Amino acid sequence: MTSFLIALVALVAGYFLYGGMVERIFKTDSNRPTPAKSMADGIDYVAMPTWKVYLIQFLNIAGVGPIFGAIMGVMYGPAAFLWIVFGTIFAGAVHDFISGMISLRLGGKSLPEIVGSELGKKIKLVMSVFTCILLVMVIAVFVRTPANLLATLTPEHLDATFWAVCIFLYYVLATLLPVDKLIGNLYPLFGFALLFMAVGIMGYMIFNGVEIPDGFSEGLFNRHPAGEAAPIFPMMCISIACGAISGFHATQSPMMARCLNNEKHGRKVFYGAMVSEGIVALIWAAAAIAFTGGYDHLASYMASNGQDAGILVHEVCVKWLGAFGGVLAILGVIAAPITTGDTAMRSLRLIIADALGMSQKQFVKRLLVTLPIIAISFVLLKVNFDILWRYFAWCNQTLSIFTLWACSVYLAKAKKAYLITMIPAMFMTALCVSFICYAPLGAYTEGVGIPLGYAEAIGIFAMLICTSLFLYWKRNLDPTSVVMD
Repeated sequence: MTSFLIALVALVAGYFLYGGMVERIFKTDSNRPTPAKSMADGIDYVAMPTWKVYLIQFLNIAGVGPIFGAIMGVMYGPAAFLWIVFGTIFAGAVHDFISGMISLRLGGKSLPEIVGSELGKKIKLVMSVFTCILLVMVIAVFVRTPANLLATLTPEHLDATFWAVCIFLYYVLATLLPVDKLIGNLYPLFGFALLFMAVGIMGYMIFNGVEIPDGFSEGLFNRHPAGEAAPIFPMMCISIACGAISGFHATQSPMMARCLNNEKHGRKVFYGAMVSEGIVALIWAAAAIAFTGGYDHLASYMASNGQDAGILVHEVCVKWLGAFGGVLAILGVIAAPITTGDTAMRSLRLIIADALGMSQKQFVKRLLVTLPIIAISFVLLKVNFDILWRYFAWCNQTLSIFTLWACSVYLAKAKKAYLITMIPAMFMTALCVSFICYAPLGAYTEGVGIPLGYAEAIGIFAMLICTSLFLYWKRNLDPTSVVMD
């Protein structure tokens, strides 16, 4: 319990101390008009109260990611707790805050537009395609999971296909309606429920004296049942994405950048939502080993339940929080992925509209952009789920590399401390390249991919190349070029 409480305090302190420093480096300006006011259109650019924007951002980036990812990631051992804490404070929250604030400064521009403005038109084209593929996969992945669960809870004639159609119809509504209608009214409620569930689990562990067998005293060695086939680096850092750093977040932040009514609230929304997600991941990582009795027991539990983290979530909530906890669990594993999928579709609409320079104020134009997204997503539903998820994991973290390097360029142009994003960019470059080389598509199958030592060497080499290119560009940067503050 002591280790858990220290980690919890570290995350909260990180928000105030390191988050405050990052905010000072960026220099937020409370007097600068935000896009929600200067570009208000009643559809996507709509000023909303800060507490709403925070809860929507939290739910957008979280979903079931910090729950399922933390449960699967903690199987690697106590190193998972360190990755959640340090990854959140120094990488994930910085990634979300800087990219969100850049979008705010650029009029709520989407991620490919941001990356293109800093890394060039060719990278923008690659980024646009890459981001669109990722978001379409998110839509498909987060239709199937809740649809399958709803099918098990309802009469037989209401099968997964029926629920998939219903969820898609909801996605269309959430994508086409003004952001303050469906999303603005429902998301704060679901976001609060997701936080409430995590706080309830934490309260139960603390006030009932639940032992959390974190195993720090025994060392940070790998506890994963796959052993050497699933090394902590890079596998654990990929497994715990939405609890440490996730490239997907940067696709969501521009939506809320269009709804903030004051720049000074940026840290609360972007950095704060990521820290909140890290806290949720920390709680569920601790709950998983506390409930099952340790790392070996957790591995056995997951193996006996088909590696379905949703079963563990439901059982923990019911046994620790009673019937009300069961309702929260079902709400979490159904509503949370749905609310991730619909904002992915809305983000994709905005990205395509930005790329085409198409105004989205008219309903017909919003519909024209959305229909092809629906068609492609339906096609992907027929693809094997495991393949989709592996591609998603790879695309998600690779996206953060582009974002962090773009943020580093932006800060360097502005004569600001770019090291706060360059160092995470270096780490994520080495991590993702090592992962791709070692285990293509996330497979743990023995004999697939390049041997770990060679994969890590390639990852480090790729990191050195990117860093050298950045420093070469920085050295030749026109001293008169500066981003407007």
